[in-house]
Amino acid sequence: MSKVSLKEVSELITKGTTPSSVGCEFTENGINFIKSESITDSKYLNNKLYEHISELTDNKLKRSKLKEGDLLFSIAGAYLGKVGIVREGDVPANTNQAVGIVRLNKKSVDIDYVYYYFLQKHVNRYINKLSSQSSQPNLNLDLLGKLELSLKNISTQKKIAKVLSDLDAKIELNNKINSELEAMAKTLYDYWFVQFDFPDGKGKPYKTFGGKMVWNEELKREIPEDWEVKKINEISTIKAGGDKPKIYSNEKSETYAIPIYSNGITNDGLYGYTNEAKIHTQSITISARGTIGFCVLRNKPFVPIIRLIVVIPNEIYCIKYLYETIKNIAFEKSGSVQQQLTSPQVSDIDILYPPIDLLIKFHKITSSYIDKIELIKEENQQLASLRNWLLPMLMNGQVTVGDLQEKLGKVDE
Repeated sequence: MSKVSLKEVSELITKGTTPSSVGCEFTENGINFIKSESITDSKYLNNKLYEHISELTDNKLKRSKLKEGDLLFSIAGAYLGKVGIVREGDVPANTNQAVGIVRLNKKSVDIDYVYYYFLQKHVNRYINKLSSQSSQPNLNLDLLGKLELSLKNISTQKKIAKVLSDLDAKIELNNKINSELEAMAKTLYDYWFVQFDFPDGKGKPYKTFGGKMVWNEELKREIPEDWEVKKINEISTIKAGGDKPKIYSNEKSETYAIPIYSNGITNDGLYGYTNEAKIHTQSITISARGTIGFCVLRNKPFVPIIRLIVVIPNEIYCIKYLYETIKNIAFEKSGSVQQQLTSPQVSDIDILYPPIDLLIKFHKITSSYIDKIELIKEENQQLASLRNWLLPMLMNGQVTVGDLQEKLGKVDE
């Protein structure tokens, strides 16, 4: 095993550029434009956070055009040190100046192995320490190229990468299953509460089979007869996130097992862990700053901190309906320079309120989806913990792939 620098095993190390620097702007559609926010705790990039640029802009930024297999480093800001891999479905794509592009020599190193090497916590701490000498946390291209990694022979690299990649592949598959479950609930919500084709007294789609619709002045649209309009605070309790706990940990443990959430999109805004919950029932959190209106349904006790608003339904059968309804709301700026949302604003929003029996039917169907999603999230946490436990031991040789295969063989026997 030898130490080499990234520069020694790379064909290219560069970074991106902001479109405005070449007189261009973002577009609604077009070439993917990847910012550091898309480099998360996952092996691959979060395509839900991509911006877009035109083909003309992409050509002007030809130095930072991405290729499949590129390793992306967040080299500035809050996401400093995070790493992700560009996949075939991500390209064509470009990126900005907060993202370092490392195009590895595939004959010398395995891309997955290098990714996992830099995923190690002690390596990430080292990267952040390097950047702390400046007023703004950043890693220039020279320092990026000088980062060292312990290099094993290519065969061993691939074996180590496969063990860890298999765990990540299972996590990704689980995430897809959860997305499908979420989509199923969303489809039913749209069918019943947007198109108003919920089952009528005879089990027929209400609106399609001539169900009576009436004009509602508050919502400025037609709604089913006998449906109500209520403000969110009439059917729920609204709370604002508070200060972060004085005692907390970045890592989950037996002592610190209650999650702390803020307004971030990455990892659902997970901030850390503490030992005492503030919210104990199923609820909905809404991002109040930055990307305002980003909603997450919370199923377990947690602590909300600044930049979050929590909506706790008065009746549990409203939880999924309220969650889907809030997601559909187009939140506006509060009037300040920076986007923000306040508890009074959320409290005062008018929403459609269906009959209780229909809400209960919707809850009975979707609660099974919620339970499955929660179980899958727990499994993913266990898989991620196993991966993070194995990672440093495989890298430093404390455990070999052969050892793992032998142990698994004995278990199978």
